[in-house]
Amino acid sequence: MPVFLNTLGNSVLSIAVCDRCKMKRAYVSLGMDPNFPGLRVCDQGCVDQKDPYRLPARQPEKIALRF
Repeated sequence: MPVFLNTLGNSVLSIAVCDRCKMKRAYVSLGMDPNFPGLRVCDQGCVDQKDPYRLPARQPEKIALRF
């Protein structure tokens, strides 16, 4: 049985496939994954949070001692 997506009221009437869950979604509900920029994932549980290990390293503080 085919499943039809409701695209009523969307500005873009295209359908895409989520790269994580492989489900059909409206194109406007897909976004770029923060950890892997090549993936287009849906906003219904497939998008991950930004991995803190991918952030640049902290800079050391410059503290001068008096003695």
